[in-house]
Amino acid sequence: MKKPLLDCFFKPESVAVIGASRTEATVGRFLVDHLKEGGFSGAIYPINPKYPEILGLKAYPAIAAVGAPIDLAVIAIPIRDVPRAVTECGDAGITGAIIVSVGGQETGEAGKDVEAAIKEAAANAGVRYIGPNSMGVLSPYFHLRATLAHTGVPTGNLAFISQSGALSYSILSWAARKNIGFSHFISVGNMGDVDFGDLIDYLGNEEKARSIVIYMETLTRHRKFMSAARSVARVKPIIVIKTGRGQAGARAATSHTGAIAGEDAAYNAAFRRAGIIRVDTVGQLFDCAEALGKVKRPTGGNLAIITNAGGAGVMAVDALGRWEMEPAPLGQETLQKLDGFLPPHWSRSNPIDLLGTANPETYLKAVHLALETPEFHGLIIILTPQALTDPTGVAKIIVPEIKGRAKPVFAVWMGGDEVAPGIQILNDAGIPTFETPEQAVDTFMEMYFYSRHLKLLQETPSRMTRELNVDTSKARAFLEQCLGRGEKVLTELESKAILSAYGIPVNPTVAASSAPEAARVAKDLGFPVVLKINSPDITHKSEVRGVRFYLRNEREVTSAYHQIMEEARAKYSQAAILGVTVQTQESQADCDLILGSKRDPDFGPLILFGQGGVFAGVLEDWAVDLPPLNLLLAHRLIQKTRIYRVLQGYRSIPPANLDLLAEILVRISQLVTDFPEIQELDINPLMLTGGRLVAVDARLVVEPSTVAAPRHLIISPYPNQHESYWMLRDGTPIILRPVKPEDEPLVEKLLQNCSEETIYFRYFRLIKKWTHDMLIRFTQNDYDREIGLMAIGQPPGPEVMMGVGRMVMDADRDSAEFAVIVADPWQGKGLGPKLLERVIDIARENGVRLLYGEVLAQNQPMLEMVRRAGFSLKKDANAQIVRAEMDLWAGARG
Repeated sequence: MKKPLLDCFFKPESVAVIGASRTEATVGRFLVDHLKEGGFSGAIYPINPKYPEILGLKAYPAIAAVGAPIDLAVIAIPIRDVPRAVTECGDAGITGAIIVSVGGQETGEAGKDVEAAIKEAAANAGVRYIGPNSMGVLSPYFHLRATLAHTGVPTGNLAFISQSGALSYSILSWAARKNIGFSHFISVGNMGDVDFGDLIDYLGNEEKARSIVIYMETLTRHRKFMSAARSVARVKPIIVIKTGRGQAGARAATSHTGAIAGEDAAYNAAFRRAGIIRVDTVGQLFDCAEALGKVKRPTGGNLAIITNAGGAGVMAVDALGRWEMEPAPLGQETLQKLDGFLPPHWSRSNPIDLLGTANPETYLKAVHLALETPEFHGLIIILTPQALTDPTGVAKIIVPEIKGRAKPVFAVWMGGDEVAPGIQILNDAGIPTFETPEQAVDTFMEMYFYSRHLKLLQETPSRMTRELNVDTSKARAFLEQCLGRGEKVLTELESKAILSAYGIPVNPTVAASSAPEAARVAKDLGFPVVLKINSPDITHKSEVRGVRFYLRNEREVTSAYHQIMEEARAKYSQAAILGVTVQTQESQADCDLILGSKRDPDFGPLILFGQGGVFAGVLEDWAVDLPPLNLLLAHRLIQKTRIYRVLQGYRSIPPANLDLLAEILVRISQLVTDFPEIQELDINPLMLTGGRLVAVDARLVVEPSTVAAPRHLIISPYPNQHESYWMLRDGTPIILRPVKPEDEPLVEKLLQNCSEETIYFRYFRLIKKWTHDMLIRFTQNDYDREIGLMAIGQPPGPEVMMGVGRMVMDADRDSAEFAVIVADPWQGKGLGPKLLERVIDIARENGVRLLYGEVLAQNQPMLEMVRRAGFSLKKDANAQIVRAEMDLWAGARG
């Protein structure tokens, strides 16, 4: 097996320092010093033609002169010379470089040109690099201090990635004081090559890194980042602080949706969809980092609070209230036990107020009881210095009780010098400490909501009760005609035509260019009607009094037509006015909703849902998500808004058909997935009337796209191009298609149809029970990196899953692992070879070079199948496993 590509940065066996120096207080001197001080056990090669030796190490005039293998180069020379140095690294077989040189893009155009030259040189030389403007890397488990930081870090389970060198120094100082260790500490600098996506992918497979903390200023290669984050956040938490919450993009928008959904909303939606914890301040980042570095995540949200001051307990309760949570109630048995050792006038509720007379033994008894009580999932211990309180004594006595417990325990020792020794004892014992109750509560809740949100993301969505039939060809014909006329802002009628092609309910709408025509159309539609100005240049019709409601006869329609035209021309004399649209007058709405989409330049389309009407931008009751949406995600989007409570039924308003509303959101998601030309889509309002949903106003903003669908999305949608039909040898018709999240019941039934031998041959062990957590690993795929291709029976037979072929790409996308399983009733009918054939095709389409898989030596049918498909076979050392490999590029080279 080949080593992970980024191992050279964190597990090198030899390091060269290009620009090493003897001179005190220079970057080149610091780097060599820190490598030696850190105890790096591999070879260190200083590179500088001026010196024969540096700090007792033989120095070399150039990389080529070393004459020995080098895994990693640390480059600390003027940035103008870095492209040449990178080329020399490639010539010497070095695959990784850390560039600490400054003066890149942060200095202006000249610096950007230098960075472009570095990137080109690295690509030509086959060198991956971190930086430039990087502070360096620390890999404590390998005693690697390839960094400018003057302090090392102890080993731990926290990986830290930062775009800010200054913040990195602060984190190191804080971590030393808090006794927090790291598995990896990475300063990415300007992120010219190795980026967040690369590092998340790598750290996801590093056992020592149990949590990942990121300080982010800018994000590049958004789709790669999302793919990596969605994969890794399922198995280890990722915490991000993202600076910059600008609304410049929103201010430039045309529609209501575009004006609401700004850049920060896009980041929030992306992080939430990936399962990332986003914090708002550096303080919260530190708090989460400490907690994740020291304790396990809570299994539930029931929090116990122990305090010796009622006011501090109230502060904790208020903090919980901001999360819409309450302290866990105390059971009768717990109350009785507390009554046994607390004063008669204690609070008899949670927070458990021990009162100001509490001594260390009282604290110990309360802590022991809280940790033994099964309904509590976490504990916050608050201490304020009072006359009879011993902060140091309490810390000493509770540490042995807390250590080794599964429940997270947070300590809040409030005060100054008098509590400092106690805090130090707690920090040394690995117990997270906080200055205020609010910090402790917020950190606990961040950890709890991460676990809860992860469960929500891993729920199995329900299948749609009917096919999502859309008329893509009709929508494309309309859209291309509008683009061909040079239109950017489509009229309401044009917009509704495209929405209608995707099954989104719209009210009858007819264009009229004269008063008599408007009167005739109104009569045909049936009174009452609505008249609206019809102009691609007037977006907000109400601002020009361009709408008239409840017109009951032809005379009122004629009068309204003239009024609308006069007022519109008076206010917008240069606008192209096509006349009006005549529409059916819908009944009074129970509520108005807004649905829409905006194309973000980095994240692609965003889907918005919320309370609509003219005050949508003021009320700010909306939520945003990323396509593609399924029914479950659409329901979650609706539930994030305040209007959701009304939609459930409120006073005289009956409950809305939430399934239909979710389906409309899914249809909008499909529309913007299919058409990257859509820059903005606005339905405002979507009227809810007596359980009926209808779009009565709509606007699309379009422009030609240089990116083909679905590459404009940062989450890969369902790849329907891989669907195909086929017949087994006995004539049974099947469809071969990618697995969807809602297919979990089909996958479970497939595995139940497999014998113990089939399961053992596929998974190398017997599995008696398949849990939800196991099954979602098969069904919830990131199609950018893995595809499960399932075979399902078609009419006239039953819908049953018969087998599946799987392809999972490695982080470098250069290689991928395959596997095939066919349930026993359908073995020997040609399905296995067909699935393997399609997996090979999909791997080739994705640019995979090496396709490989592992097969048990006794699984002779599988070995014969892969041999016939053209795989080469290699046995491992103990001859139990055979590795099958196929070079998919061999034919292309030939």
